[in-house]
Amino acid sequence: MRHFASTILAVLLSVSVFAQLQVDQEGNLSNGGTLDKQYNVITTAVSFLTITPDSRSGGMGDAGAATTNDVWAQHSNASKYALEEDDFGVGLSYTPWLSNLGIKDINLLYLAGYKKLSKKEALGASLCYFSLGDIPAFDENGNSAGYEISPKEYSVDVSYSRFLADNFIMGMTARFIYSNLTGGTVENYHAGKAVAADISGTYFKNIKGSVPGLLTVGFNLSNIGSKISYSEDNKDFIPANLRLGAGYNMEIDKYNKVGVYFDINKLLVPTPPIYQTIDGQRVMVGGKDDDVSVPVGIFQSFYDAPGGFKEEMKEFMLSIGAEYWYNDQFAVRAGYFNEAKTKGDRKYFTAGAGLRLNVFGLDFSYLVPVNGKNSPLANTFRFSLTFDFNDGK
Repeated sequence: MRHFASTILAVLLSVSVFAQLQVDQEGNLSNGGTLDKQYNVITTAVSFLTITPDSRSGGMGDAGAATTNDVWAQHSNASKYALEEDDFGVGLSYTPWLSNLGIKDINLLYLAGYKKLSKKEALGASLCYFSLGDIPAFDENGNSAGYEISPKEYSVDVSYSRFLADNFIMGMTARFIYSNLTGGTVENYHAGKAVAADISGTYFKNIKGSVPGLLTVGFNLSNIGSKISYSEDNKDFIPANLRLGAGYNMEIDKYNKVGVYFDINKLLVPTPPIYQTIDGQRVMVGGKDDDVSVPVGIFQSFYDAPGGFKEEMKEFMLSIGAEYWYNDQFAVRAGYFNEAKTKGDRKYFTAGAGLRLNVFGLDFSYLVPVNGKNSPLANTFRFSLTFDFNDGK
C-alpha cells in the first residue's frame, strides 16, 4: 500500500502510551509469565484526548475531577463551571509533547473558556489541537517519496452546567473529533471523524471546625460516542474514560490555603484478548473478543481482562496532587501519577507553580518520570495563561 510506512509512523506518534508489549501484533502471548503479568496495554485512536492539557492539573499529577473550579474544568469535569464567581474567563495552554524523543514539532494547544448565564448555570467551550509535526513520506519500498506529511488531530466541544441542588451540580458536554494521520497521501485511508459526549457532576460541602475547608467529590464520564474510522475495513474505539475524584481545600488562615486531591481513571474500552497457536490453530486463551459495539465495550471493559480480576485492578490509573496558595496570588503544586507496569508503566512526579494578578494568571508545570531520562515523557513542560473577568470589566 502506497506510503504505508508514513501512516504507521503517524499512528505510533499519536499514541500517548509507550510500553514494551509482550504480545505480538496479532495479540499472541509471549513466552513466560502468567496472563495477569503480561504486558497488555489498552490502546485507542485519538489518544490525545487523554493528555492533561493545562498546567494546573499537570502540576498535581493530572488530578482534576475534584479540584476547585477554574477555566480548565472543561477537560476534567465541566460541571464545575457553574461554581465560577466571575462572569466569564478564558485560558490558553501549550504543551511540547514527547520532546525527549528529539522531535521538536509535536505539541498540544488547548483553548478553553466559560460564560456564566446566571448564578447557578454556565456555558463552557474548548478547542484541543494536537500537531504531530512534519513526517517524511516513504513509498512501499522504503524509499523517500520526496515530500512530508503533517498529521493533525483536534476536538471542539461545548458544555452546559447547572445546580440541581444546593450542593450538587451536573454538566453535559458535546464533542466533535477530527483526526487526519496521513494528510490524504495514503490510498484508501481518509481522515477520521467522531462525535462524543461527557456527563460530569460535582458534590461539595463546606466543613466547619478549627481548620475549615471545602470538601469536593466529582466524576466525569467522558468521550462516550461513536467509533472512528480511517478506512472502509476498520473502526477503532475512542478513549471513553471514567474519572472519579475527591478533594479537600483547607483554609489555614486569611492568607494560606492548602488543597489535596485524588483521582482514579479507567478507560472504558475492551482489553485486547490474548491468543496462542495450538496445533496450527490460533486460539484465544484469555480475555474476550474486543470487536464489539461501543455500549458492549463499555460494560465489557470491567470484566474482560485476560488475567481476570487481578489484571482488571491494574487498569485503574491513580493521580495524587497537592496545592498551596498564598493570598490567592501565588501557588506551588506537586503530584504523582501511577499506571501499572503491564498497562503502560507511566509513573511520574509533577511540580508546578501559579501566579494571579488581578484578572491575569500564569501557570507552569514540569514532569519527572520515575524511570528517568530515557522515558519519552521526560522534560515535559506545560505553560498556561488565564483571564477571568467580572461583569465584563
